Amino acid sequence: MPEEMDKPLISLHLVDSDSSLAKVPDEAPKVGILGSGDFARSLATRLVGSGFKVVVGSRNPKRTAGLFPSAAQVTFQEEAVSSPEVIFVAVFREHYSSLCSLSDQLAGKILVDVSNPTEQEHLQHRESNAEYLASLFPTCTVVKAFNVISAWTLQAGPRDGNRQVPICGDQPEARRAVSEMALAMGFMPVDMGSLASAREVEAMPLRLLPAWKVPTLLALGLFVCFYAYNFVRDVLQPYVQESQNKFFKLPVSVVNTTLPCVAYVLLSLVYLPGVLAAALQLRRGTKYQRFPDWLDHWLQHRKQIGLLSFFCAALHALYSFCLPLRRAHRYDLVNLAVKQVLANKSHLWVEEEVWRMEIYLSLGVLALGTLSLLAVTSLPSIANSLNWREFSFVQCVATSSAGNTGSGTRRPESQSQDPHLPALHHQTSFLGSRSFCCSLVPVSTPYGHQEDLSWTR
Repeated sequence: MPEEMDKPLISLHLVDSDSSLAKVPDEAPKVGILGSGDFARSLATRLVGSGFKVVVGSRNPKRTAGLFPSAAQVTFQEEAVSSPEVIFVAVFREHYSSLCSLSDQLAGKILVDVSNPTEQEHLQHRESNAEYLASLFPTCTVVKAFNVISAWTLQAGPRDGNRQVPICGDQPEARRAVSEMALAMGFMPVDMGSLASAREVEAMPLRLLPAWKVPTLLALGLFVCFYAYNFVRDVLQPYVQESQNKFFKLPVSVVNTTLPCVAYVLLSLVYLPGVLAAALQLRRGTKYQRFPDWLDHWLQHRKQIGLLSFFCAALHALYSFCLPLRRAHRYDLVNLAVKQVLANKSHLWVEEEVWRMEIYLSLGVLALGTLSLLAVTSLPSIANSLNWREFSFVQCVATSSAGNTGSGTRRPESQSQDPHLPALHHQTSFLGSRSFCCSLVPVSTPYGHQEDLSWTR
């Protein structure tokens, strides 16, 4: 087991085969790393590949040297912290005290804390890991950064996963230096201010889909309401009034009847806030006033609501395909055939019902295809590959075919919720005459975790 834990996450053959990782120019800036875990190995690999000269400090350099890129120098901690001005501290909080013997050599240097607490530790300690590290090394400048980036993202590159790196620290010069390193590594630094924000930054990896909580509860609430209504109409009422037992419809038929209702309501909730924002700005006569908080949060959750609408529509399509596979459907066909024989009818064909079903299926497929197009283009990887005209064309064609259009010139954008940040005044102008097409793309959040670059196109 210990031998398996010592294996690097990235193949050493791949590391050595990459010329950019095998040789680093002598004039490259030197960076130190304290720690030899998975994150330290991935960080060293990314730094070397970005043109930095890396010195790794380990308590057992001979044992861990083979786990790092050949271009990285692995030595004892005392030697690793002597020359670099920026040192990454890649050890757990409980091991910070073991570094106190290096306090004299670390004086005046920038310490980058990359650790993350567990949920229990985050609730137990009032101060963040970065603040605790700063209290142990008062002569150093502590910067919190790279804690939201996983070891796998460092190895695979910033194209996989979130590219944004929140950075906070009390010294602007130190934050700027770490930001420049993040840019050189291919990430997008986000200045979070002083070190007091470190606790909030450390809480980011602990959150489980925070932007999906409200939309998911909304979708579940709508599903419960429509399911209860369909249950009373299709199951309970026939049982009470006609003594017909139709409770077998609960698992499939009632669910299938409920899903399109939820999908339609959720889809309308995607476009409704844009209309309300347009009306509000027209009423105010300006685009430079902040939206109300409820409308701002509604605008920020449009992408999640739209994707949940697509999810319900896709489930409805799957449930519809499964309807003929039910045993109850087969019994209905047999009973219908028996009734046709008893009625001495050799040919049963109702033209109106046939046309109605054909049109229903055709429109359903077209609607699902249109919603699929909207959902795909709402993904950041797809939306960022389109320019503004292409994105607008796709959204307008899709929404026009679905009958969902409005009026104005461009999509409304939410203002920042951080009272210390200015409102995004380039929100929207609804005074033009072009058609306005809402989309499932999210608006930018205060810290840009879901920033949509198409807003600035």
